[in-house]
Amino acid sequence: MEAEKIAWLEDKARQIRAHIIKMTAAAGSGHPGGSLSAADIVTALYFHLLRIDPQNPAWPDRDRFILSKGHAAPLLYAALAERGFFPVEELLTLRKLGSRLQGHPDMKSLPGVEVSTGSLGQGLSAGNGMALAAKLDGRDYRVFVLLGDGEIQEGMVWEAAMAAAHYRLDNVTAFLDYNGLQIDGPITEVMSPEPVADKWRAFGWDVQEIDGHDIGQIIKAVEVARQVKGKPQMIVAKTCKGKGVSFMENQVDWHGTAPKPEQAEKALAELRCER
Repeated sequence: MEAEKIAWLEDKARQIRAHIIKMTAAAGSGHPGGSLSAADIVTALYFHLLRIDPQNPAWPDRDRFILSKGHAAPLLYAALAERGFFPVEELLTLRKLGSRLQGHPDMKSLPGVEVSTGSLGQGLSAGNGMALAAKLDGRDYRVFVLLGDGEIQEGMVWEAAMAAAHYRLDNVTAFLDYNGLQIDGPITEVMSPEPVADKWRAFGWDVQEIDGHDIGQIIKAVEVARQVKGKPQMIVAKTCKGKGVSFMENQVDWHGTAPKPEQAEKALAELRCER
């Protein structure tokens, strides 16, 4: 892929991160840490990989994206707004009374949201249903699901993993935002899911392991996944909680804490974003 395109996507990811900081600071609440960690993945999807039409959000042949870790809603909202699903100016209404941008995504109020998420562990099951529907209807859209690494402590995830392999849902590609931290601390101390990649392979998935902040690796992994037949695909993306903001990186306290105005100003200066 051309270096110029990669650089453009990296800049777009910085814009997405800046939106996350501005939104959570304006709201005084939210989840910046895990939104920042997955920003490169979601940017690559929305601005290069997904087959979508912001002017026709219900297009039957669109690819579907499900944010299973629904608390990272600021990330999804920022991507949808930048992609043209709704005005960018609306982002600053995050968590305000009457806003369409609730603390977790609501499919009934906001265009581009495929599934209402927030109760962890449910996104992959919903994605399986969409993928089965595509098979039954003879459509070629793909379903992408973003899971959190703490989220995969939920038993429902593994039921869905088993079902996806059983039904040979090769039109399902999942990303694991593998930043190693959840609200209560390191995932290995709270409830270790290790060995992560081996578990997904044992459940019948094709598995790749990548740097989740390398746009080129993200794109290549999806291209490889598209060629896999007869198996769902898991892309284990090693990421950094709070990526892009030095004082947030690898700090568990930023899982669900919004930056104060002076902290937001410092974060935006680091992101070098004028918008």
